[in-house]
Amino acid sequence: MNAIVRTAGSITEHWNGLRLFWRAQILGWGFFAILDLVYQRLIYHEIWLAASRALPTVLSLVVVSSILHSIYTSRRFDGGLTRRTVTWILGLSIGMALPVAIFAFAANEWFNWSVPGRDPVDDFAFPLIHYSIVLCGWSLCYFWLRAETAKQAEHRHAMRAEAEALRARLEELRLQLDPHFLFNALNGVAEEIPEHPKSALAMLRDLTAYLRHSLDGIHQTVVTVEAEVAGLSAYLGVQRARFGERLRTSLHVDPEAALRRIASFLLQPLVENAVQHGNRDHGLDVGIDIRAAGDRLYITIDNTGTLDDHATPRRHHTGIGLENVRRRLALHYPNRHQFVLQQAESGESRVIATMILEGEPCSAP
Repeated sequence: MNAIVRTAGSITEHWNGLRLFWRAQILGWGFFAILDLVYQRLIYHEIWLAASRALPTVLSLVVVSSILHSIYTSRRFDGGLTRRTVTWILGLSIGMALPVAIFAFAANEWFNWSVPGRDPVDDFAFPLIHYSIVLCGWSLCYFWLRAETAKQAEHRHAMRAEAEALRARLEELRLQLDPHFLFNALNGVAEEIPEHPKSALAMLRDLTAYLRHSLDGIHQTVVTVEAEVAGLSAYLGVQRARFGERLRTSLHVDPEAALRRIASFLLQPLVENAVQHGNRDHGLDVGIDIRAAGDRLYITIDNTGTLDDHATPRRHHTGIGLENVRRRLALHYPNRHQFVLQQAESGESRVIATMILEGEPCSAP
């Protein structure tokens, strides 16, 4: 049993090590060999005779298609399926089918395999037409697969470039924190030290935790929800110390959601927006709710205020902004996310950001 497992593993490893072209060759011509064997069996009614005719022909077509592959990789065919390329495909397919047809005709004459009711011209013309069509179809499939592979490679390259640009932007954000936030926080600590040293110490600890979360995450594009929430909690702690009773916060995380993975620094800009743009005239309420259901995370961040306030840019804005949040969602959760920022439907002065994340986040390269 172990020998079978080792053999299967070796075959799988060897198969994965093959180039895409040879894997397509083996699968495509293998399927064609089966069809041709069935066709020959129906004509000659003997399996050994059908195999004797089909297998050498298929091997010849494999060799011929490999030659075509070497021709198609030249710069002459870099432009894709143009009219000139299609003309070349037709000519090369007929030209490469010719030796295969001659080989099949010679084998028919030598072994007396001629099909009853066909004359020598038919025995040569039918295989020539048949194999020309087969090689023409192979060539069209080759160019289609090459175009799809190039398209996917271009998409991967674009995604890597997007990820690297976003990573650089995030590193810049974490290394260049909002100087006004940092200044105000440190100034608040200094003011609290003489009369409320314990409060100053708590504020300083929150600020340290927030800075550690921001800087440690430079090379971590994916973290647990628990780690992301720890950074949010530290940020809100600093802001509560600054604004006192004018800022009220609530933070709820479903225990099942705490260990889920999430793109790092994804929620921070939304919380910053809620604090910076929220209406503090009668006290600002900021709520964060994170729940899990199945393979989805449901995240809600709300604050008192209006969307008009959120639409007004800050004078000293260093957050990545809503547009970059959407870009990060597209990068880490392609076609697996929903994000809506809207005014509360009840008409009350409240802005609600809703986010639904499905599955594991894709890590940036």
